[in-house]
Amino acid sequence: MKTNKLNWLSYITCFGMVLVLLNGALVTKTGSGQGCGSDWTIWLCNGKFVPAKTIESLIEYSHRAVSGIVGILVLVLFILVWKYVKERKDTLWYASIALFFTYVQAVMGALAVVKGQVPAVMALHYGFSLLAFAGTLMLSIALYRRSKGLTVPPRTLPAVSKRFRNSVWLVAIYSYIVVYVGAFVRHTESWGGCQGWPLCNGEVIPTLHGSTLIAFLHRVAALLLLIVVAVMAHFAYHRHKHVREIRIAGVWALVLCASQVLSGAWLVLSMHNENAHLYASLLHTVLVSGLFGVLCYLSARVLLLGKGESR
Repeated sequence: MKTNKLNWLSYITCFGMVLVLLNGALVTKTGSGQGCGSDWTIWLCNGKFVPAKTIESLIEYSHRAVSGIVGILVLVLFILVWKYVKERKDTLWYASIALFFTYVQAVMGALAVVKGQVPAVMALHYGFSLLAFAGTLMLSIALYRRSKGLTVPPRTLPAVSKRFRNSVWLVAIYSYIVVYVGAFVRHTESWGGCQGWPLCNGEVIPTLHGSTLIAFLHRVAALLLLIVVAVMAHFAYHRHKHVREIRIAGVWALVLCASQVLSGAWLVLSMHNENAHLYASLLHTVLVSGLFGVLCYLSARVLLLGKGESR
């Protein structure tokens, strides 16, 4: 199979995974999770191939349809990578991650429809979707690097310190925890627990109970994430001047994290404007997905550079 065709298939699949994330956010924000009733089959909605002409049914059905198509693309991509790119172990790892988490999140979505939507489980559903997206993104980048012949003999590679490598991995893991807490806020509908921004209900530390506790914990976690990403970006830029891609990834991580915090502020301030609140939610999803993707890329690069590899 031609390299260019395989690359384009990976790009399309990655874009499709972004649509899955956006559709999922749209389903949650519009309360369309039961728009197709208790039917779990991807192509059926209330027992029909053509959904009823209601907003909820159309939104839920489109989410299922896009997820089904992307699931097929991920499977095809995995088979092609396994068959034609055997010389690159990293591509097979990324394809496996994308395949595994794509179908795990699909099963969890089906169970949510049949058994009812438990907030903690639905938050995991989003988290697994994000991991599937990260897998397709990393695969796309790896295939692009392969097509451009971006390899360097190990002895000529610049090295990264073990401390920096570990810190990058810790930041990536912590960002995933913050994402989960944010998804939990969304699925428990706790976004109204903290009115106003940057203060919560007009206080630095509000009375912590119920939805206020959940929303406030997410704010604190997001603030701490911005701080640790800023520190990591500082060391990536100033201590690794010999590794251009590390510097660029560090800057992008900081920009996306700061933008994500601002989109969170917009999310809170637009709470009483239904349309603006929906747009803010979708933007928030895109930015946090981009941030997690950059952190995953940075984690993979510092791991390979630390081992003296260049793939």
